[in-house]
Amino acid sequence: MGFLAPHSEKIYAAFRIMTGLLMLQHGCQKLLGWFGGVPEGAMPAPMLYGVGSIEFFGAALVAVGFFAAPAAFLLSGTMAFAFLLGHVMRSPSHSLIPIVNNGELAVLYSWAFLAIATKGSGIWSVDAARGAK
Repeated sequence: MGFLAPHSEKIYAAFRIMTGLLMLQHGCQKLLGWFGGVPEGAMPAPMLYGVGSIEFFGAALVAVGFFAAPAAFLLSGTMAFAFLLGHVMRSPSHSLIPIVNNGELAVLYSWAFLAIATKGSGIWSVDAARGAK
């Protein structure tokens, strides 16, 4: 859609920021107990704090655009792991189909962060402000 082409960098920046802010909420849920927290026994405490830290700090880095590519790559892998462990393995049928195992969000985040990892911080970022490539 040609009329969007002049705005592609701004749209990408908004996508990176919003994706980071949305994932940040998941980290806040796990680390701080915000937004209803995580149900008791949903995952072992070391995993809860490990994944929560990756989600919180990685998402913050993506949102502000500071080393967004490596942070997004780590988040992409974390979400792929979450899909396999948290959705496929916990599904009664062990289904790989996201709509069946309620893993759509994990799959979508995994691919979104992989896309961000390929493009990096872009405009409206700390990296752009400090002149990083």
